[in-house]
Amino acid sequence: MHPRASRARQRTLAGHRCGQSRRTRAPLVGLIADLGRGPAALDTAVFIYFIEEHPRFLPVVEPVFAAVAGGRLEGVTSGITLLETLVLPHRSGDAALAARYEALLTESRGIRFVDLDRSLLRGAAQLRAVFRVRTPDALQLAAALTTRCTAYLTNDRDLPRIPGLKILQLSDYATSS
Repeated sequence: MHPRASRARQRTLAGHRCGQSRRTRAPLVGLIADLGRGPAALDTAVFIYFIEEHPRFLPVVEPVFAAVAGGRLEGVTSGITLLETLVLPHRSGDAALAARYEALLTESRGIRFVDLDRSLLRGAAQLRAVFRVRTPDALQLAAALTTRCTAYLTNDRDLPRIPGLKILQLSDYATSS
């Protein structure tokens, strides 16, 4: 975890403010274009890199959250993201960080939080059966497909190709540091 994460992440959505990254790179224009006009699914890592100011990936995810905050993009994520983002703050006793994650995920304009209902669980089971993905990935992918996302932003290179869903890798848009 970034040592300043509990204090420094005063950014976008749900009470955070979002600005332009200090370093604007041409690949980021490509990322926003690649995400498309419809809703775009955001994996857990996208939220972690944003809140905890990951040095390599913050310049990649910050424009995504700026587009969401500006109403140019709708971000979609599932309840599994809440579970995954709260583990470390709870383990370390950082209630403020846990509250920031929950607010970002559940109270932000432009972020659609998809609950894990029975229908989503059935869809995730089908994805696990056909594509042999792990349960958290199946839940995220099912949420993306259920909400008609055309793109899924992740840093998970092990995901298979899913018909109708463009898998975008954060690392493809980041510069090496």
